[in-house]
Amino acid sequence: MSKKKLQFEVQENESIEDCLNRIKEQGYAPIRRMEKPIFQEVKKDGEMIYEPVGRQIVFEAKLIE
Repeated sequence: MSKKKLQFEVQENESIEDCLNRIKEQGYAPIRRMEKPIFQEVKKDGEMIYEPVGRQIVFEAKLIE
């Protein structure tokens, strides 16, 4: 039995369209897109600051019945 909802993360070597195709192939339909920023700690003038270096895209998908 498959789960009703799953989360699919866009991989580094994958486009958003590739991820959406992967979701569809597994029998799911995307219902929500979430983006989370990825930060890196950088020491500048003796002070620790956080700089954005990328983003993580996650799709929440539900099972197509």
